[in-house]
Amino acid sequence: MIVNGVPSGAAPGPGQCLRTYLREQGWFGVKKGCDAGDCGACTVHVDGLPVHSCIYPALRAAGRSVTTIEGLAASGGAIAGAATSGGAASGGELHPVQQAFVAAQAFQCGFCTAGMIMTVAALSDEQRADPARALKGNLCRCTGYRPVADALRWLAAAKPGLAAAKPGLAAAQPGRAAPAAATEAPADTEAPDSTVPADSPAPPDGTASADQVGISAPAPAGPRVVSGREPFTLDLAVPSLAHMKLVRSPHPHADVVSVDAAAALAVPGVLAVFSYRDAPDVRYSTARHEQITDDPFDTVLFDRVVRFAGQRVAAVVAETVAAAEAGAALVAVGYRLRPGVLDPEEAMAAGAPLVHGDKTAADGIADPQRNVAAQVHGGVGDVAAGLASAAAVVSQSFGIQRVQHAHLETHATVGWLEGDRLVLRTSTQTPFLTRDAICRLFGLPAGRVRVMAARVGGGFGGKQEMLTEDVVALAVLRLRRPVQLEFTREEQFAAATTRHPMRITVQAGASADGTLTALATQTLANTGAYGNHAGGVLMHSAGEAVSLYRCPNKRVDGWSVYTNTVPAGAFRGYGLSQAAFAVESALDELARKLGIDPAEFRRRNVVRPGDPLISVSDEPDDVQIASYGLDQCLDLVQAALASGAGEPAPAEPGWLTGTGIAVSMLDTVPPGGHHAHARIAERAGGGYSLSVGTAEFGNGTATVHRQLAAQALGARAEQIELLACDTDLVCHDTGAYGSTGTVVAGLATLRAARALAAQIAAGPADRPLLSAEASSDGTPRSVSFNVQGFAVAVRPATGEIRILHSVQAADAGTVINPRQCRGQVEGGVAQALGAALYEHVDIDAAGQVSTRSFRAYHLPQFGDVPRTEVLFAASHDPLGPLGAKPMSEAPFNPVAPALANAVRDATGCRLTELPLTRDRVFAELQKSSRNTPSSPWPVSPGGRKSGTDGPAWR
Repeated sequence: MIVNGVPSGAAPGPGQCLRTYLREQGWFGVKKGCDAGDCGACTVHVDGLPVHSCIYPALRAAGRSVTTIEGLAASGGAIAGAATSGGAASGGELHPVQQAFVAAQAFQCGFCTAGMIMTVAALSDEQRADPARALKGNLCRCTGYRPVADALRWLAAAKPGLAAAKPGLAAAQPGRAAPAAATEAPADTEAPDSTVPADSPAPPDGTASADQVGISAPAPAGPRVVSGREPFTLDLAVPSLAHMKLVRSPHPHADVVSVDAAAALAVPGVLAVFSYRDAPDVRYSTARHEQITDDPFDTVLFDRVVRFAGQRVAAVVAETVAAAEAGAALVAVGYRLRPGVLDPEEAMAAGAPLVHGDKTAADGIADPQRNVAAQVHGGVGDVAAGLASAAAVVSQSFGIQRVQHAHLETHATVGWLEGDRLVLRTSTQTPFLTRDAICRLFGLPAGRVRVMAARVGGGFGGKQEMLTEDVVALAVLRLRRPVQLEFTREEQFAAATTRHPMRITVQAGASADGTLTALATQTLANTGAYGNHAGGVLMHSAGEAVSLYRCPNKRVDGWSVYTNTVPAGAFRGYGLSQAAFAVESALDELARKLGIDPAEFRRRNVVRPGDPLISVSDEPDDVQIASYGLDQCLDLVQAALASGAGEPAPAEPGWLTGTGIAVSMLDTVPPGGHHAHARIAERAGGGYSLSVGTAEFGNGTATVHRQLAAQALGARAEQIELLACDTDLVCHDTGAYGSTGTVVAGLATLRAARALAAQIAAGPADRPLLSAEASSDGTPRSVSFNVQGFAVAVRPATGEIRILHSVQAADAGTVINPRQCRGQVEGGVAQALGAALYEHVDIDAAGQVSTRSFRAYHLPQFGDVPRTEVLFAASHDPLGPLGAKPMSEAPFNPVAPALANAVRDATGCRLTELPLTRDRVFAELQKSSRNTPSSPWPVSPGGRKSGTDGPAWR
């Protein structure tokens, strides 16, 4: 075959797919996201036609011309003069589609981008005008697709006569004009053509600005991302690389009696089989936190007891992936089955099977004899008295389901030795904490372990875990050669982590004028087989959703319970999205019961500047309302919903319309300490070199850190070279989680740059090159606010929810980079809509995860996601760098309750179980209509059944 114009002499292996063949030849722009033809990340052209190379046999490409993202510009249509720093493509030019994706910054993590571009490049003008249909085979977890739609519009605007996107597609529609106060996320410059949305950014023109903050500086990796040259974790050729496959338990609870590796070791190419006999006897948690005592020590590298179906039992290392797979299939494991428990209520009952009965409270487990991994209890005042005095009371229970992070880059690590030093290149949000865990596990000093990350293909909290690094380290140290482990998509679903499913009961009471008199929550969380993040997520679920409201009588009680199911872990929002759904839904119902507008009810009860933030107790801590934009956010969302903007309601009969809002508050930094260190130095020849420890995985920190440093030094962002996410670069960085990439690591960068600027100002002209360093400790902490609003149409006869208008107002403080901040909000809303409407990870009666592919898991596609109007409050936080607040997790949290509240407004029916799938909505509305004879909608005899009828939250 001819690959990017060059004959490829290597013959494909038997049964090899085109994706693996191309990557073996060094074309790393071809990504692995699913191996099932579901996500499109592997898209290449074969004789000009786009194909999913993960399901296209390599032998079929014999004699054909194959084009990958690296060769797209050279294949024709490159824009002359579109040369970029970083060698974007052949000759430094970009294909028009690549240029459009740079102009619209149509990526965040960028893992899906190459495949998306290859698909778009092969589309006709008419197909590009219908992106919801044309791009249904390409998934993006980060962006919410709006910038992809903008890229298509840039293409149309740049080519006379090219059709603009088809009207009627919400995801591709222009946003409305910004309010007079210019609170909508601004464009860099005015759009050059009326077919381009007014709120869409113009292509960066390189014009220097004296002020580097508040401008939409382009992502420095943009040209490399769109041309396939930006390396992700496994995008490198490692000599003598061996490959690992894991043997996993089919049982949810069993003793491992024996591991017989004889047959596996007889497979040609198999190098070793590791099991419990080879692993250090050290307990730890896969969760990564600054304080290791935040999580229970309930995990070992290979356990003699398996506690969920999918738990690793052995590792096979071989010369090839195929040999490792063949060997893993032949490892004979003897099991002695134990009774298991899958339901958290049953797990807490007397006599239930014990998941970690061999451990004690000394291991950091709250009550192992009741399967309680963590618990929280506290409050202020007298809730019973507050409820008794209330004019209206609401008591409701809410179910929030298990969902997957679904980052397109699965967990992966490649490790090798440099002398006697272990080096791990891994897809992680926490390189320093992972290094420290590896050192503790294997008894190594910090200087003998280096952990680094390239660009990370999405995280959302899922990569705040150590799921591959420990077992790769074991193999590298034992074999003294490079070893690589990459999860399959099936492993990602069945053996990584998920969001904590929860059952939350809310009791709330208020006086006749709408003043809250009591607020109480009771939470039962299913942490699965291991307690990674059990305590932190539970505490967070009991935190800001309750402390957001002023009320004299509060009570929170919560338990995070072990079961023999796939472990839960850190997920965007970290417990707050679950609590927000429950509390915001219950308070919305309370407002309606009192006959008070739900937005007005919130205005009367939310905290205000100077108020204490009280949930579990009224003991003072380091969180304060250092800045406040919540009132503006409420005003902005109400005005947007009242404006009549958005899609019109369906004209046909049988649709009901309504609006809903929800509010959320988020601490700007996690508790328990979050630290960052930064170094910056002058470079010979001009410019500066900035070193930080935080990771770039679509959160935009690579751009923001350069802007912060440039602002302090009076330079331009492009004059700052950034080195990041490597334990050799700086002293320490807790990690890129809890939305700390800007407010903690960014503050360290700003302080270091200011220190350097002071040295430069004070030094003589003939001085040597200068450098400076600084740190940040994440305290004291502030809060940010988000308000989400929806206008919806609901069709009771089918259960369909159609979003007519989506708007979110964010209290982000000083918005360092408006385009990136808007992208974080849009991506958060899109991901939250998936969790609210479609997504659910199911566990069958045998304890097995039955949702094992994207095809069985409804990840939002282009046509599923409406354009969200993003508005920013005018605030300035004195605790954040240049007044900034974080905006990575926060946009996710108010989405599900706002949507449920809008459905309640339209139908009169309160939906209390997520996701709001059509079958569930239909069933609940039918139930409501039977209980309400005057129901305004017809009863339909039909309705599609799915796996969401049962208690998905468990």
